Amino acid sequence: MTTNQLFALFSDLALILVLAHLLGMVARRLSQPAVIGEVLAGIALGPTLLGHTVSDFLFPTGIRPMLTALADVGMAVFMFIVGLELDRGLLRGTGRLAVTVSVSSIVLPFGLGALLALLLVDDNAPDHRLGFVLFMGTAMAVTAFPVLARILTDRKMQHTPVGGLALACAAIGDVLAWCMLAAVVALVGGAGADQWYLLLLVPYAAVMLWVVRPLLRGLVAAGGAARLSPVALTVVLAGLLMSGAVTEKIGLHFIFGAFFFGVVMPKESTEQLRADITERIGHMSSHLLLPVFFISVGLKVDLSHLGRSGWLDFSLILLVAVSGKFLGAFLSARAHGVTARQSAVLATLMNTRGLTELIILTAGLQLGVLNDRLYSLMVAMAVVTTAMAGPLLSLFQPDTVADHDLLPAARDPRSPTAGR
Repeated sequence: MTTNQLFALFSDLALILVLAHLLGMVARRLSQPAVIGEVLAGIALGPTLLGHTVSDFLFPTGIRPMLTALADVGMAVFMFIVGLELDRGLLRGTGRLAVTVSVSSIVLPFGLGALLALLLVDDNAPDHRLGFVLFMGTAMAVTAFPVLARILTDRKMQHTPVGGLALACAAIGDVLAWCMLAAVVALVGGAGADQWYLLLLVPYAAVMLWVVRPLLRGLVAAGGAARLSPVALTVVLAGLLMSGAVTEKIGLHFIFGAFFFGVVMPKESTEQLRADITERIGHMSSHLLLPVFFISVGLKVDLSHLGRSGWLDFSLILLVAVSGKFLGAFLSARAHGVTARQSAVLATLMNTRGLTELIILTAGLQLGVLNDRLYSLMVAMAVVTTAMAGPLLSLFQPDTVADHDLLPAARDPRSPTAGR
């Protein structure tokens, strides 16, 4: 690297950190997730507001691949933490209610998204038409589990019946959505000459479950499962990166390898260890790598020359995204006897997309399933649907309303008899 490139890289990283932090603070002051402000920081630095000339001056072409590399590492670390924090206990004992709401809030938006893709496929001319249709359906069906959990925590709803139900539904939905995306990536990314590499997915999964997991258990047992040792930290970092490298090589996206490594990490009696991992790795990711990812997302968004047809497409995308998720969750919850108000609260929570959606959209752009125009529209949709959650929750569940008065006790998802 030249001196000028180093100067530009370090200066841009400083700009990214400061601007993302400031706009993240503003978003939190407005009762919005910080991700909203951080993505808007990237859009503000991109061609939408500054134009290509100024944006390219601030972020020269020569250093953008370096920023993309840092953003990819940030995505891998984030997906590892999502897998690490995935509470399998949420998936047990939730009864038919959580399962039905999860499936309904996946199937309906997926179907509507696929139909919308058929309308958009000719104008956007993707390389893989079937992959495009399936990808759009998957993108519409996503719920951001981490953002949803943060919203519940901020509003002190995480221990309420509807909050617990929302977490269970989002956890089940996340598993289904990632499986659907993996199928799309395998279909699109495995279409090349090395598509036989996908056959290595089975031995990879077997090695992760029957070799890597026992080794990790042994490592935890040797360390007493109390604190995160330097050796354990090195193993975790190397493991998540290597797992991501393997899935990228065999035709899946690297995010699946990082996520799966988090899933196979020991969960029993390792609360302190996992908290240390999340604190050390998560802080590095949230304060450096993820802001770079958000800026990289925003820099690719260009809404300055959409025209009438572009805004019409955005309106259709937003309508499908909101109605599919909301109606899927709302109608399913009502069918199980949940009150209308709490069904609306649940449907609103399931409509948050946040960082998970941005990662999926970035994967679609890298795979060539999305072009720059549609990518910009989908990112805007993700921001709007996530920003809607706070105001809608205040409308459907004001502070004066008690949660337990609205959700029938017999339907409490924490009850072992719920939904039987």
